[in-house]
Amino acid sequence: MPANLPPQYFEVEKRYREARSASEKLRYLEEMLAIMPKHKGTDKLRADLRKRISQLKDLGKAGKGPGRRTPIYLMEREGVGQIALIGPPNTGKSSLLAALTKAQPQIADYPYTTRIPLAGMMRFENVQVQLLDTPALGSDYLEPWFPDLLRRADAWALVLAPPDDPLAQCQALEAILSAYHLTLGKPGVDTALPSNLTSKPTLTILNKADLLTDPEELELYLEILKPHFPALTVSAKEGQGLQALRAALFKILNLVRVYTRAPGKPANFNSPFVVPARTTVQELAARIHHDIARNFKFVRVWGQNTFEGQRVQRDYPLHEGDIVELHL
Repeated sequence: MPANLPPQYFEVEKRYREARSASEKLRYLEEMLAIMPKHKGTDKLRADLRKRISQLKDLGKAGKGPGRRTPIYLMEREGVGQIALIGPPNTGKSSLLAALTKAQPQIADYPYTTRIPLAGMMRFENVQVQLLDTPALGSDYLEPWFPDLLRRADAWALVLAPPDDPLAQCQALEAILSAYHLTLGKPGVDTALPSNLTSKPTLTILNKADLLTDPEELELYLEILKPHFPALTVSAKEGQGLQALRAALFKILNLVRVYTRAPGKPANFNSPFVVPARTTVQELAARIHHDIARNFKFVRVWGQNTFEGQRVQRDYPLHEGDIVELHL
């Protein structure tokens, strides 16, 4: 017997698949169970949902009780991706976090203000990205949990600032990271790394641009960095360049936003599917529902790489902003 699930179920299921935290997943699973009609065709699916709900509740209980404390560095992912802000002392990482999110980190003029990681959610148009403020990298010593936090993140944002030599800042930071088998991801470099080395896509940010009042001095800073780490210029204090920074931080995650529409109806631009770049139509359909992935007859796509409503194959790679219409 077919399940005949209502459209609202698939909307909630999409949000469940995109959720990063256990509490979010649990909420969406319970909502899916409430929406699902009760008949023989849904018995198996209802049992599966109840099992997943039970597992998530048990997971929540496992972290409670005597002697059960969540380590401070285990920052639960939220949003479409997690980016760690890293850099030398006094480059303004905490100020950037406060300017881009609603987080309220401790901000001071003296170095090493940040002692533990702090998360904030940055909104970029219709998605949210999680930013992590981290302790400054200014000595050869790292907290034991710090390298693992960096390995867990999806990308890094390297924050530099005047008056120090930006290239010297980069080189010192690379030396510290290399001792822990970590290396900055360089734009345009796609060489295979040794198996014991971890690298993440890295965006370089030159903060405190308001201190460089001489345009030639600013140009010199950027020229020094360009062959190694092309930098985006911002000022958290003055709000300069923050909108471009939001877009760049989302871009470095290598994700694309894809929108779906039912035949004859407008697309929902408020709730995109956020998927890795080069995700295919077939893979998107599987994210929506396995029955749809197996049974859809054809698909039309509206996007920059297609003409209006072009029929494409199942292996067609989706691009940023594509509108997908699945025909069952």
